Amino acid sequence: METIEGRKKNPSSKSYTTRLLEGGVDTIGAKILEEAGELVEAAREEGEAGRTHLVHEAADLAYHMLVLLGYCDLTLGDVEAELARRFGTSGLQEKASRSDPPAGGEKNG
Repeated sequence: METIEGRKKNPSSKSYTTRLLEGGVDTIGAKILEEAGELVEAAREEGEAGRTHLVHEAADLAYHMLVLLGYCDLTLGDVEAELARRFGTSGLQEKASRSDPPAGGEKNG
């Protein structure tokens, strides 16, 4: 996160991170979607080469996620705190406790 914060404060024309940050949510989000697809493809590959490719794609996805968090003035610590909050709660129970409307924007009822 230090590198990302550094690029936010001191942009460099030679920096890929700077280019992502300047592109905002749309640019960073497009890369996240691309990398997520590549991660799933790599997970289907067998053998040691497949495992190596999977780790590579996971690192790419994690990096782009960190850039998005940094762009939004959040840190991995914020995500860790949320995961800790959820620990011990079943995923289904946690999801049911949310007050967010379902996809489509309308609340049931």
